[in-house]
Order: sequence, then C-alpha cells, then structure tokens
Amino acid sequence: MARRPKPVHQMTSAQFEARFTDETACAVYLIARRWPEGVRCPRCGNAKVTKLADGLHWQCYECAPDTSYRFSHIAGTIFENTNKPLRDWFKVTHLMLTSKKGMSALQIMRYMGFGSYKTAWGMCHKIRAALLAPEVKLGGIVEVDETWIGGKDKNKHVSKRGKPGRPGKHAPSTKVAVIGAVSRKGNVIARVLDRVTKDVCQNFVREMVSNKVSLLASDEHRGYATLHEYKHKTVMHSARQYVVGSVHTNTIEGFWSIMKRGIVGSFHKVSAKYLPLYVAEFQFRYNNRFNEDIFGTAIAGC
Repeated sequence: MARRPKPVHQMTSAQFEARFTDETACAVYLIARRWPEGVRCPRCGNAKVTKLADGLHWQCYECAPDTSYRFSHIAGTIFENTNKPLRDWFKVTHLMLTSKKGMSALQIMRYMGFGSYKTAWGMCHKIRAALLAPEVKLGGIVEVDETWIGGKDKNKHVSKRGKPGRPGKHAPSTKVAVIGAVSRKGNVIARVLDRVTKDVCQNFVREMVSNKVSLLASDEHRGYATLHEYKHKTVMHSARQYVVGSVHTNTIEGFWSIMKRGIVGSFHKVSAKYLPLYVAEFQFRYNNRFNEDIFGTAIAGC
C-alpha cells in the first residue's frame, strides 16, 4: 500500500518545486492518490496484480489469463497517450487551482513555455473534465438562482451580430443560461441550460436539493413557484427586496460573481459548447475552498 502524501492546501510555487522534483516524484504521488488502498487493475479492478521491476508497471492475469494485461500508473487517466511529462500536467493543474478566477490557456502557454496554444488549451480542458465529480443532494439552507453568460448582441462586432430572425454568422445572438443551487457554508451545483422553463428549473431543484432542507430560498422567478414539497420562500428583486430575515440569494449570487469575473477577466470569452467545462472548474474550486488537500483531490480524479 502506498503511503498517502501529506496534504497541503494551496501549495506555493516553492512547495510545488520541492515536492515534485522529477517525473519519479510525480509518479509516486499519482500512484498514492489514485490507489490509496493499493494498486488495482484499471480494467477489472483486480487488486492481485504483479508489480514489475521498474515499479511503474503491473500485470493483471484476471482480465487476460493467457497473455495478461500490462498497465502503468497513467493508464486510464487524462495523462495517458500524452507527449507532455507528468510534471507539466501537475504544474498546469496547480496553476488552475491556485488562481481564484482561473488562468487562461494563453497565459498558461506563456508561463509553461509551450510552443502551441492548442497544447495548453487541450490540457486545460482535459483537467476541467477530470474535475467533474458526483454530486450529493444539498441540505440545510439552500439558495437557487439562474444567471446568463455572454455579451449582448449590440456589443458585438457588426460582422458577428445577429439579424432579426436569425443568429450571427460566427456566434449565437443570445446568452447562455446557467442554473445553480448552493448550500450556505457548503457546496454549489451548477448546470448549463439549453432553455429556461418551469419544468427544467423544477427538475433541477428536485434532482439536486433534498426535500428535507430547512429552507429553499429563491427570487420571484416563476420556475420555482410550485415547489410545494419544499419550505420555499422568495425575495422580490423586482421590488428591490433582497433580504428578508434568512431569506436571500446572496450566496449563489456571490458564486455567479466569481464565475463571471473569471470569464470576463481571465478568459475574456467562452463558447457555449465548452461553457460546462468552465462551470465545472469554478464549481470544483468553490466546493474545495476549505479542502486541505485540493491538489491531491484533483489529481485523484484525473
């Protein structure tokens, strides 16, 4: 069984350089995070594997009795079939997690000295996909709200504006909706929506929020109007009513603020196609803001 590395919340650059001095150090860390209870076959989950001489490869005879299945520490991870060393992947992950509002692929390309923007962009997206984790229904006091990501059509370049009745040539003329729910002093769950309808909003709440919450707070949006199985109360933003006792949506709006400032300030713009990956990145950082081992959690999911 590999010894579990000591957790360090938000490693500094010096701590990173001291811990991950070479590829072997990165490999040992990955093995300990990926298989804390001992190495298992990534195909069948068999724990009775044979370790080879180099210490980074194993053979499993359970899923391939005749020939055996040989695998390494990066088999089945986002690091598999890559030309970049594991240390570069770790460094990019570290940069993405230590920046509260994210770091653009262009900035990572410059910082890491990559010769291609596409390389940095691809690595960032693979890491974002790995940050997706199964959600647990929210409890306690929960706030739910929706927001819109994207600029107004009138602010776009004239060649990209949509004409009446049809979208622009290079980009859609409408914003993209994101719905979210957050447990106060707890986790947030956010999803990109194709449409904002009553059924979509209520299905999201019922899927992500326990019906035993002490309070479900929202604004006056009609999509949340008939959630009778919840102790549901609203604030009327249209009437400039923002806080009524413990009823408000300030927590989820704070998350929207972090995400929007990151998109505008760090990424400048994101496409609707890849917006769910950016939402996953901001969600992971928010949900692990008190995690003493945020980097290790991210690597374990890769």
